Amino acid sequence: MSELSGCISDVLKMKTFLMSFHGFRDSDIILLTDDTKDPFLMPTNHNIRKAMGEMCRDSQLNDSFFFHFSGHGGNVDDTNGDEIDGKDETICPCDYSYEGEIIDDDMYDLMVRPLCEGARLTAVFDSCHSGTALDLPYVYSPEGNIKSKSLVRQAGEGLLGISTTHKGGAMSLISSFMGLGQEMIKTRQIEAHQRELNTSPATVIMFSGCDDHEYSRVATVSNESIGAVSYAFIRALTEKPDQTYLELLKNVRKMTVLKYDQTPQLSTSHPIDLNQRFIC
Repeated sequence: MSELSGCISDVLKMKTFLMSFHGFRDSDIILLTDDTKDPFLMPTNHNIRKAMGEMCRDSQLNDSFFFHFSGHGGNVDDTNGDEIDGKDETICPCDYSYEGEIIDDDMYDLMVRPLCEGARLTAVFDSCHSGTALDLPYVYSPEGNIKSKSLVRQAGEGLLGISTTHKGGAMSLISSFMGLGQEMIKTRQIEAHQRELNTSPATVIMFSGCDDHEYSRVATVSNESIGAVSYAFIRALTEKPDQTYLELLKNVRKMTVLKYDQTPQLSTSHPIDLNQRFIC
């Protein structure tokens, strides 16, 4: 993979933002960047996993955690059948070429599963293919509704394909309807399994740079490279610190969708009212 510009700038700006607007102290923050000379602060597979686990271990009521990743993201074949598209989303540590990528299942186990009821985690993934990078089971539309993996859209696209490719072929038409029905049943089963497995009593909110099949872009602001979604997230909350989750999702999308051809997503560990005030 090619070297990305702006990632170190992203995390430094996010650190400043958290300290300036949300009361985090320097001693509260673990910063892993690949320009350091400290081997324990390099964003290696081991160090990222260690930091994730230590951050959320032994959580208590009203604890607040924040995770931000800016870098390469990818996907690999799903091996346990919990992904509708057959792919696990990943992040790429600086040593991924020989230590491997970190998959969404593992990130959930490290950061979400240990959290107790009443604890809160906010995560921002500014990376490609990051729509469900934390495997949270409830993904929201810009209208504030929980998505259902676009079952209706899938059916519509399937029917459109049938009408254009199977004129005059009754047996093929029936076969296509059956195939579509089986895919919809499978999708519902996987979705139900995800929600049974990954619904958490803790409040976990994730903003992703894009949908699972999209790429996250690098923006140029005042001649400086910065991740488009990192920039949008910080700018939206700097300009208006007091806003709802739904307002924040819309504002982040407004700054990125048309200009950078990517669709930021918001997902949660359990259903929430997006008209509540955003809390970091």
